[in-house]
Amino acid sequence: MKIDPLAGTLEGVPLPRPSTPPDLPRVDLLGMRIDKVTSRDLCTFVFDELDQGRGRWCVTANLDILQRFHRDLAARLLYDAADLRVADGMPLVWASKLLGEPLPERVAGSDLVPLLAHEAARRGRSIYLLGGATGAALGAARVLRERDPDLKIAGIAAPHFSSPPTRRELAPVLEEIARSGASVIFVALGSPKQEWVCAAIRNRLPRVFCIGVGATFSFLAGQTPRAPVALQRLGLEWLHRLVTEPRRLFRRYVIVGLPFALRLLTHAATRRFLPSRIE
Repeated sequence: MKIDPLAGTLEGVPLPRPSTPPDLPRVDLLGMRIDKVTSRDLCTFVFDELDQGRGRWCVTANLDILQRFHRDLAARLLYDAADLRVADGMPLVWASKLLGEPLPERVAGSDLVPLLAHEAARRGRSIYLLGGATGAALGAARVLRERDPDLKIAGIAAPHFSSPPTRRELAPVLEEIARSGASVIFVALGSPKQEWVCAAIRNRLPRVFCIGVGATFSFLAGQTPRAPVALQRLGLEWLHRLVTEPRRLFRRYVIVGLPFALRLLTHAATRRFLPSRIE
């Protein structure tokens, strides 16, 4: 890991310049500060900020992201550089309740994209879809346009990025987004790659809103089936995804995820009921 604080870079990628932090309540989960907002709260906040000429960058934090944040310094610095972090995972919501500082709801990236796109259409702003599997961004754009015919789609691109991305890979993409005039950038590259790209966008284009949205384009395009709403509400969307993609997700969800979820919940309960045991 190469950190250059004077140049404002991490692994050679520019980190966002310091900005006024949003005045939102937060809860601390294993050191990560999660904003206590609903999806609609976030949507309203984002566009009000854009109207004031202020861009933001949001991390949709799930258990995998929190686990990476907890064990890896580079990841911690990267995720900490974001303006906003929301709970895109029910274990984070459960932990906040055990802690006695409940998050109002799960704020899933897959739900945020249609909500933000609708508000962009209503306010006459444009969106940009970056990343996703082959054909996913185009399919997602079609679905979003069908729902909101007035939606302005400034651009669609699915370039290759290393992890972390190089300056050579980032430069043409940043220029294209800047030329497009988009206000809201959805980045679907998986974490932490999408956060590296969001950091570069935030640094280069301080008046746009950028958010990493994982597999959302594939869900919207119908390439990957999303869990039924009932399973989502029970916090079992991970199980549905595991069944549909067992080879890719078994280690992430079962070998790493379940023990870390138990650790998170135990830590939250201990902080609340047995604080003397927390070092």
